[in-house]
Amino acid sequence: MFLSRRLLVSASSVLALSATAIHAAPASPADIAKADARAAATVRQMTGEEKVVLTHGIMPLPLAGPVPGMPADAIPGAGYIAGIERLGIPALKETDASLGVSYVMGIRKDGATALPSGVAQAASWNPDLLYRGGAMIGSEARAKGFNVLLAGGVNLMRDPRNGRTFEYLAEDPLLSGMLVGAAIRGIQSNNIISTIKHFALNGQETGRKYVDVKIDEGAARESDLLAFQIGIEQGQPGSVMCAYNRVWGEQACANDWLLNKVLKQAWGYKGFVMSDWGAVPNIEAALKGLDQQSGEQLDPGVFFADKLKEKAASDPAYKARLDDMNRRILTAIYASGLDKAPATPGGKIDFAANAQVAEEVAKQGIVLLKNDGALPLAKSARSIAIIGGYADGAVLSGAGSSQVHGEGGPAVVRPVGGKGVWAGFIAQQYHRSSPMDAIQELAKDAKVTFRDGRYIADAVEKARQSEVAIVFATQWQTEGLDVPDLSLPDGQDELIAAVAAANPRTIVVLETGGPVKMPWLDKVAGVIEAWYPGARGGPAIASVLFGDTNPSGRLPLTFPKDESQLPRPRLDGSDWVEPDFSGNPSSGSDKLVSDYDIEGSDVGYRWFARKGQKALFPFGHGLSYTTFESSGLKVKGLAASFTVKNTGQRAGDDVAQVYLVSRNGQARQRLVAFQRVSLAPGASKSVTVTFDPRILADYRNGGWVMGGGEYAFALGKDAENLSAPVKVKLAAKKWKD
Repeated sequence: MFLSRRLLVSASSVLALSATAIHAAPASPADIAKADARAAATVRQMTGEEKVVLTHGIMPLPLAGPVPGMPADAIPGAGYIAGIERLGIPALKETDASLGVSYVMGIRKDGATALPSGVAQAASWNPDLLYRGGAMIGSEARAKGFNVLLAGGVNLMRDPRNGRTFEYLAEDPLLSGMLVGAAIRGIQSNNIISTIKHFALNGQETGRKYVDVKIDEGAARESDLLAFQIGIEQGQPGSVMCAYNRVWGEQACANDWLLNKVLKQAWGYKGFVMSDWGAVPNIEAALKGLDQQSGEQLDPGVFFADKLKEKAASDPAYKARLDDMNRRILTAIYASGLDKAPATPGGKIDFAANAQVAEEVAKQGIVLLKNDGALPLAKSARSIAIIGGYADGAVLSGAGSSQVHGEGGPAVVRPVGGKGVWAGFIAQQYHRSSPMDAIQELAKDAKVTFRDGRYIADAVEKARQSEVAIVFATQWQTEGLDVPDLSLPDGQDELIAAVAAANPRTIVVLETGGPVKMPWLDKVAGVIEAWYPGARGGPAIASVLFGDTNPSGRLPLTFPKDESQLPRPRLDGSDWVEPDFSGNPSSGSDKLVSDYDIEGSDVGYRWFARKGQKALFPFGHGLSYTTFESSGLKVKGLAASFTVKNTGQRAGDDVAQVYLVSRNGQARQRLVAFQRVSLAPGASKSVTVTFDPRILADYRNGGWVMGGGEYAFALGKDAENLSAPVKVKLAAKKWKD
């Protein structure tokens, strides 16, 4: 239910945040009831003209020239919905995105604090940390005058080649839903609205505006839709943003099953549905559940203004729907306090404090994938060769609408090609944070040298001369384009292999949007996955390399050995759909279908378990500079208890994971609980977790069915390394949403 649960956050969740943040408590059911009643009363006061004010808006960005009729109070950003001064209704001023206030190519002449990528945040497995990150970016959005943040990306990672993998969180619905809910709570603590997006089954950028997703309803409800459902319950977002793709032949933003039957009727969602930009096919989308047309100049027409008013004047169905659209938008405005605590431009931002939040997120999200004893590096090292990745001055970021930059803009820009405004929009860009400088700061007496890696022979010679070689390898992703495969581009695989042959103490630092193949893995001494590490990526990486930070990240998605292990070894449409950021169908391309029935609800590690495949690195994997042991699993009903002990010599954090492994003798792997635990050397902690029954159940015939019988659970270091199972009898149960 929209805003149906009052969820408390720990006091530590608001540490190191900007002093300008408000941190309002989540609205209670009573609060939402009052907001809804107030919204209904306001709708009754609205004229026919006023009823189509909140239902549509523009993209106030002069990307291709001046925007006709740009309102005086509009802020250059993603969207603008006019307010109604007579009724005290504020304009909605919208900005992207989940990783910080978007840069929009520097049009506003300002900067913002860039969080690490979504998948990096998820690698922390820490809801409190995502709350802190959400509260931080929400405070910066508010200080810039925005009151709607287009954040909350939670689409499951069905294909790691998806160009927006870096924006999303995980391949598991429980982990994704819990984390996105925490981030949304943080954002909305600033008296601004957050979205959750892109609803739903938005799994690729190739043909993104017309690819038709085929999936059984039960499988959808047990996977992608469950992630959204948990995220809405936990985060209580004011708005849901629908997706570009089709589902069962209907556009997601005009999909009666998704928007009406599932979201509003089954889940009882009381907020409003906004379209993605350029995703509205026609006026009938209003009857199908869409409440607001966003970025209207990108659509085939402006449907939710005069045309909607005319329909409402002559058709009772549209008249009732228009009132409901306004009531939903107003409920979100009132519940979030946009009218009583207006956001105004010019607020103070404590960039130093916010950078510390970004750095902590990066540290907790870095994953130590391999360590043959070379890590942590000694600060007494005499010579260190740093190779590749622009690591002398920058760290990689993902591109598209979520692109964020600090003051001064990007440190490096690599054009991708093409012409027009979108060519600049998706250029490869790097944040101003130098791993090399941070490494030199920690290894003060070392001779630290850099080679860009363009010439392998040059890099090899420098590696041979040095005590340690650190190769920074990058894989760039962007909204609008998928990656063709999981290799490292620009000959980096060959570079790594050659450097490792020259220096046995070669460490690889991956700055990637998601999984990559590693043909050189057996040749290197260590690998850390740093993802896109954000505004303070350089110091975070150095801190992990030298052991000031004990790595504690765990993979939120599976790293396959190669594409043959994926449900679709070839990305649907990648061999014949011409890349096009606008995503408009070309001849025959509107027949593009993506068959998710292949894996159904068995996304990621569940697919690997079903097929009996071993991954390159499994979901949940992550090493540490200490060792942990989880033991004593006991299960009673829908609760479990166990003990986690630090059996090593360093303080560190473990991520305890509990999996369902079988049901009535049939293998069925599901993550059912997780908890991040901080322990001193030799210390132990008792942990108690509860299970969401939906994770144990099937969705059949319009409801959840949990069969009675024997369920087996196991503790996991990751999805492949599991303890002996503990079996328990559970009673049968059936229920609706």
